[in-house]
Amino acid sequence: MTARALNSWPQSIIDKIETLSARQDALRAETQLAQTREALTRSRLGEALIVALVARAKAEAEARSVAGRAYRATGLARATPDRRNRLRRLVERLQDRRGPKGQATILAASGLWAGAGGASDLADMEAYAARGADPAAQPPAFFDQAWYLDRYPDVAASGQSPLVHYLLRGGLEGRVPHPLFDHGPYLGQHAPEMGALGLTALEHFIRLGGPRGAAIHPLFQLDHYLIQAPELFETGEIPFLHYLREGAARGLNPHPLFLTDYYRAQAGLGPGDEPLLHYLTQGSAAGLRPHPLFDPAWYRDAYPDVPAAGLDPLVHFVLDRGEGGFSPGPWLDARTYFARRGSDRLPGLDALSDYLQGGAWTVGEPSPGFQAAAYLAAHPELAAEGLTPLERWARLGVAS
Repeated sequence: MTARALNSWPQSIIDKIETLSARQDALRAETQLAQTREALTRSRLGEALIVALVARAKAEAEARSVAGRAYRATGLARATPDRRNRLRRLVERLQDRRGPKGQATILAASGLWAGAGGASDLADMEAYAARGADPAAQPPAFFDQAWYLDRYPDVAASGQSPLVHYLLRGGLEGRVPHPLFDHGPYLGQHAPEMGALGLTALEHFIRLGGPRGAAIHPLFQLDHYLIQAPELFETGEIPFLHYLREGAARGLNPHPLFLTDYYRAQAGLGPGDEPLLHYLTQGSAAGLRPHPLFDPAWYRDAYPDVPAAGLDPLVHFVLDRGEGGFSPGPWLDARTYFARRGSDRLPGLDALSDYLQGGAWTVGEPSPGFQAAAYLAAHPELAAEGLTPLERWARLGVAS
């Protein structure tokens, strides 16, 4: 029997069956065609999105580079050179014998005191010096009073004000003024100039190194921080000190692999708590992650020689710069990733930093079994969220 036209009303059961069957076949064909068109459209949109994301990553990298170069190029204008020769040191020893009033003069000349300015500062310095080895007498300086006294018990026993001790003796003896001052590498880089000027490491950093953009800690990346706080080009404040003073509270990130707000939420920190210091002194050992894709507990288990060397896992990973093929966690296999990244790999970067700075959009399978393009196609909102596919996957803890 010849089937009726699809839009005609059937007159018998057989006619109805034939018509319904024809309609089903037609709808199936239309559905398949629509799915094919949707797949093609999604594929084209995905390709266009990846091109845009690659361009964005390159633009961000260029912005960081330009900011860093500009800051370093103008560093000489911000620097405040000083010299502590033998005569000045002799005068300082005499001033020290005068007690708090003379010690305040030493503090004022150092340039370390970040007070309000004016005569009140000298009075505050004298009051500070009079409190001696009081752990609670924290000066307005890049100097951790309580930490210094705990690290150097002989200073506590002497009863002398710790910052005065550092200026007169501690700095010359190589003592560290703050737990976030990566002292050894800084000395190695600036020792000749420090020796020529007679400055301690902290004085050199405050007067010369910091204004010129010198590295202070492996987990503080100047270029990355500057694009988050462009006002520093106008204020002239040392970026690392800005981070300690207000940047951390604002949620600014000191390094691409340390996300301040992400870590703060894990650790349950309040606005006044400094997250980077907390991570290095407590959080890392407790297995708290500084970034969704970096797992310090996993890293210690995977590379047992790292804790034996006395290095924090993230510090070790960053300093290795990808040379050892270390992976940041179970989500990204560094050797597999670098092999697939090929010649596009950015020089001097670890696998995770490279992934976050463009590799996420050019390596189709950054980790075995994880198809980045498919994940991006399923979650195009990643582009607006500023997340990479692996980062979103790790945040959710699932691969869906």
